[in-house]
Amino acid sequence: MRITQGSWPEGLRGELIISAPDPSTLDGPHPFFGEGLTYRLSLQPGTFGAPSDRFAWRQRVIDSPSARLRAKRPDVFEATMIGVQSPFGVVNSANTAPLPWGDRLFTTWDVGRPTEIDPVTLGFLGEVGHRDQWQPFEVMPQPVLPLIMSTAHPVIDPDRDVMWTVNTLWGQLHVVRWDGEGPVQWWPIEGAIIPQSVHTITQTRNWIVVADCAFKVEPQVLSGGERTEPNNYGGPVYLIRKDALEATAPGQPVPCSAFELAPEMNHYYGVYDDSDGIQVLFEHTENSDIAMAQRPGDVDALGRPCDPALMGLYGFPMSPDRTTLVQFDPSTGKVTHRAESLDPQRLWTRQLNAMDWSTEGMSNPVSHHLVHQGWRPEAITQRLLALYGDRVDRTLWPEEETPPLVVTLERQDLTVTSEYELAMDDFPSSPIFVPRDPDAAGTSRYAGSDPGGHDGWVVVPIINDDGFRVEVFDAGDVGSGPVATLAEPGMKVPFILHSAWMLRAEPAQDRPRLRFADELARVGELPDDLARVAHEVAADLDEGVPIGR
Repeated sequence: MRITQGSWPEGLRGELIISAPDPSTLDGPHPFFGEGLTYRLSLQPGTFGAPSDRFAWRQRVIDSPSARLRAKRPDVFEATMIGVQSPFGVVNSANTAPLPWGDRLFTTWDVGRPTEIDPVTLGFLGEVGHRDQWQPFEVMPQPVLPLIMSTAHPVIDPDRDVMWTVNTLWGQLHVVRWDGEGPVQWWPIEGAIIPQSVHTITQTRNWIVVADCAFKVEPQVLSGGERTEPNNYGGPVYLIRKDALEATAPGQPVPCSAFELAPEMNHYYGVYDDSDGIQVLFEHTENSDIAMAQRPGDVDALGRPCDPALMGLYGFPMSPDRTTLVQFDPSTGKVTHRAESLDPQRLWTRQLNAMDWSTEGMSNPVSHHLVHQGWRPEAITQRLLALYGDRVDRTLWPEEETPPLVVTLERQDLTVTSEYELAMDDFPSSPIFVPRDPDAAGTSRYAGSDPGGHDGWVVVPIINDDGFRVEVFDAGDVGSGPVATLAEPGMKVPFILHSAWMLRAEPAQDRPRLRFADELARVGELPDDLARVAHEVAADLDEGVPIGR
């Protein structure tokens, strides 16, 4: 990519990592279920083989066991509303969010194990934990590819240098801990039931926070039936002490503190420093439904036939975006709402956010940057409106479509401190925050010299029919517009999901990792021809043979 507007800020460096579903494997009813595709944009010109005035853009489909098996026998894989199934089991798409851990890079999926890839080559390295160490959700045979009900957003604990994630089974919540090598450990949480799903978890220094997330799958949907209920309006929030987990033998129950919160949510972020209380920022997804998708014959919110180009797109919000800052007190059970952001005229269809993920930035956050798509009636179907009924207040709808926005909130009171209006036909996606002086002396790895999300840049990938571009904003003043734009004539990207920032891309170190060959104990349950394919894939992975497509 090349600079097409402005000048590149001195000191802006690192890597923009983006996860996406591979469009070549999107043959089902929903845009989220293509196999994992990873992009890496180097934020320094002249690196990774690019000319001195260009920025290297690299992409690769994750050559996981799932992808390799599907490439060899595509005829036995079937896409459904909840993923891709086969006689081998369920595909781990690993297409949702990049997760840096120091110089290591993982990609995630709500119903699969985290997957490690090489930050430079983007090639597959291994999944986290042997299948026998997890609790697969096996309602149909999964001899080779287990369905693990996990989360797209595990967290890395900066004090313990471990990964925390979850594993649910028939609604029972288990917290999972992994030290980076070897087996995973898990604990069932007493009284913690997840009615819908766990898209996100978050943490403070002493607590793991897990909330029920708004993704509902009713049994009849598994076989192509219609939804009969909307997402739950609210749900439980569970707080689990880390020291209680570590003091308990793995597999034994651990207590929690339980709360209720509404409206529904998918993303939330704890303030790491909990010395003054347990504070969590919630980005609510009120009356939005990512488990429903547009299909032929749909009519939009204004009574118009839906554009065929939007086929498969999920149900956009029918209510304005609401962001809240909530404090929990486990000793009293009290919930205190400290701040709220809500603007029915401007803030609609929140996409994703950018924040300072350093320990210092999460301990004392200053700015929270958001991308909003605007009020988009063409992405709301009459089927969706009928399902949600009286829960939708149509008097809040703007009279006309509103433009996408890049917005900065003051983190303590959630007031809008700056905003920039994009073009109506722009589709901004997951932004990242890059600190001004990354790896500054005396700070943690991802911090700059003035942590908190306000001193640095907000980098926003933007999809447009005229071409893909990346815009850079000063994090202290996004309202002044982009200071630089990267693009390449004719460059297009498909629907993309979460992104992350890495300080650098270094080749993966050689360390013990799970081999697919070690997970074939049940391969004898497969027909002979499919068993041979599984063994071939295991051998190809061990020998480094490129994926066959």
